[in-house]
Amino acid sequence: MADKSFHIAMYPWFALGHITPYVHMANKLAERGHKISFFLPPKTQHKVEAFNLHPHLITFIPIVVPHVEGLPLGAETTNDVPFPLHPLIMTTMDLTEPHIEAYLRELKPHFVFYDFTCWLPALTRRLGIKSVVYSRKTLEKGMIGSDLLEPPEGFPSSSIKLRAHEAQALAAITTMDYGRGLSFVERQLMTLRPYGEYMGSQFGKPVIFAGPVVPNPPKIELEKQWEKLLSKFEPETMIFCVFGSECVLKKDQFQELVLGLELTGLPFLVALKRPMGAKTIESALPEGFQERLKGRGILHRGWVPQQLILRHHSVGYFVTHCGSGSLAEAMVSDCQLVLLPHVGDQIISARLMAGDLKTGVEVEKGDEDGVFTKYDVCKAVKTVMDQDNELGNEVRTNHAKWKEFLLKPGLENSYMDDFVMQLHALVCDDF
Repeated sequence: MADKSFHIAMYPWFALGHITPYVHMANKLAERGHKISFFLPPKTQHKVEAFNLHPHLITFIPIVVPHVEGLPLGAETTNDVPFPLHPLIMTTMDLTEPHIEAYLRELKPHFVFYDFTCWLPALTRRLGIKSVVYSRKTLEKGMIGSDLLEPPEGFPSSSIKLRAHEAQALAAITTMDYGRGLSFVERQLMTLRPYGEYMGSQFGKPVIFAGPVVPNPPKIELEKQWEKLLSKFEPETMIFCVFGSECVLKKDQFQELVLGLELTGLPFLVALKRPMGAKTIESALPEGFQERLKGRGILHRGWVPQQLILRHHSVGYFVTHCGSGSLAEAMVSDCQLVLLPHVGDQIISARLMAGDLKTGVEVEKGDEDGVFTKYDVCKAVKTVMDQDNELGNEVRTNHAKWKEFLLKPGLENSYMDDFVMQLHALVCDDF
């Protein structure tokens, strides 16, 4: 296999925050001559196909998403439904198993990369295909809040600490039903169990590290409507606030967020889903907000070309929910980071960025309830803006250093080439 290219199928969880990192990985593998067959929901394809940098090697294959009772008609991804309905999106993925099997029999790839579809290992084993869990580290059992208040034994010294309400919320996610009567963690364990030989430290086994996948600069330009809108503002003055495809704020927190951005005195672009209990974004806005902010505050419903907007010369600050894909794109941009995590690993990522790496400033929240105010939002933005603020200077300096490091010539090639070599070893291995 030393001189032979792979054929890799990819089937990530139906969430843009998972699909996008898979597209980035597909580009890295295609750069090295490997062929990718990428399964995804039909309506999602147009959102990511512009970031396919190797269309002669990366093929998007739309998968028909079966309707499940309880889901709105046409719902395909977590972007289409509120968080409580995410397990039903998982159920739709489970129902695609016969279609995926038919494609795999026809395509005969060497590997399938996946994350949440726990039935794939058994399927690929029957077909003589290797399965690779391309995901972040997982838990090994369901948790209760107190389990997460202290780092696990052997965890490196770190400023990552969870507050009580954060630990309770994260623990609840690990035990909630995620379709087929399986909890989230049970799905992860079923996904990983057949490949225990290649698991990480939680199982005392080796694992293949892919390293940080740095997003390639897009080969497309920002659409004219966006370019015209953003170019009205001075360089590095605009705040860009976007919370991914899954985050939905309560109405009062949505109002505190936009009021906090207003207090900064800077122009801003907010791309969020409508808040809980609100029929539209406009109806949830504070009284008089639109009139006061006309020409300075821009509200957008739906998906935005985040990577391209982050690279625009007018954008200087990024208020992010700390999804892994968003942070990867932000770390190689010139935007200063304001961290406002909401659930799960977003909180841990925010503590890593603000505490250990000191590359961003986290918005302060109440210790007991996790609520933030407009003053907390404004304070965090002002900190990264202020040239005379000691923390702001440290954060800006560290961000610049990490950007330079991540983009250092040859760095990514070193660990990606090693990753591919280990994939070669897996193909040659009979386990």
